[in-house]
Amino acid sequence: MIRNPAVIVALLLAIEAAVLFLAGNKRTKHLFSFLPSVFWIYFIPMLAATFGLIDTKNPVFGLITTYLLPASLLLLLLPVDIRAIWRLGHTALAMFFIGAAGIIAGAVLSFGIFRQFVGAQFWSGFGALSASWTGGSANMIAVKEALSVPDAVFAPMVIVDTVVPYLWMGLLIAGVALQKGFDAWVKADSRVIDELSSQASAAWERAAARLTAGGIIILLATAAAGSMAAQLLARQMPVVKDVVSPYTWVIIIVSMMGILLSLTPARRLEEYGSSRVGYYILYFVLTAIGAKASIASIGSAVTLIIAGFLIVLVHALFLLVGARLMKAPMFLVASASQANIGGVASAPVVAEVYQPGLASVGLLLAILGNILGTYMGIFCAQLCRMLL
Repeated sequence: MIRNPAVIVALLLAIEAAVLFLAGNKRTKHLFSFLPSVFWIYFIPMLAATFGLIDTKNPVFGLITTYLLPASLLLLLLPVDIRAIWRLGHTALAMFFIGAAGIIAGAVLSFGIFRQFVGAQFWSGFGALSASWTGGSANMIAVKEALSVPDAVFAPMVIVDTVVPYLWMGLLIAGVALQKGFDAWVKADSRVIDELSSQASAAWERAAARLTAGGIIILLATAAAGSMAAQLLARQMPVVKDVVSPYTWVIIIVSMMGILLSLTPARRLEEYGSSRVGYYILYFVLTAIGAKASIASIGSAVTLIIAGFLIVLVHALFLLVGARLMKAPMFLVASASQANIGGVASAPVVAEVYQPGLASVGLLLAILGNILGTYMGIFCAQLCRMLL
């Protein structure tokens, strides 16, 4: 069993690097077509821990999550363009929030129904899942740490977060054939798409930054300073037992810092690869979380997958009612849904399938989810906890 902290860190870095290399290689990337790289980055360390290769109680894991998670969140939020999101218009933004409300309502309902089968301790797990399905993986991990979600609860939620969104994305893409009929049913206002075409085409241009040693040093220094500042500020904030812990404040504060800094010239740090470095750090945190779990904890995944589909069903019903009331085209329904449940990687794909040339709409809505997903997940978890 590996107990040396330096060796454990080296092993986790090697796992992350190997998975990302294989996922990006032309010859092997097809192996990740169903189970994405982020799943394997979590699952492989879990296997190592299950078979006793890693000391799961080593304090290095706590240090990684405590200090590196806030650092990654800061870097991921720096390049956000609030003004571009706002220019999408009220209909697009409303559909996103209606979809997010559906996720939260569905999660609370699903937990109320399935808690007798999976256990009352899953209240925080449903909150973490809702953070992912209103934001993304970073939000899910942030809520996991903010609420101290047990590893036995978090592990099966990762399975749900992998299986359900992929199947849902397939249904959304298949639904493109129903677009004309749906738009006629809701009496969709075609001017919405025309306005989006003119406003969103150049709304988000992610810099194709080259990572340099100097740039990485600047980014790491910024991330470290932000993480430490959040830790210090969190110590001054009030603690509410079982609701808001000191680390919950760290996550809330660092997320707000990232959003505020995105409104300043600090946003230009994306030219050095802020989001790329942020994801690399986040994936490393995920390896540490996986290394503390056990494969035995995923036994309830099948039941939770059913619960996950119930959440998506409620989410879809919310969007259908919202589309009918707002006369929103199916393009916005699908884009908002994938922005919620899928994220920045897949939302542009779905948007492009429905309306070629408008991939940026899906991307911007997904980025909005990244901004708000952590707060929504914490809120949803507290609603689930109230059911107890």
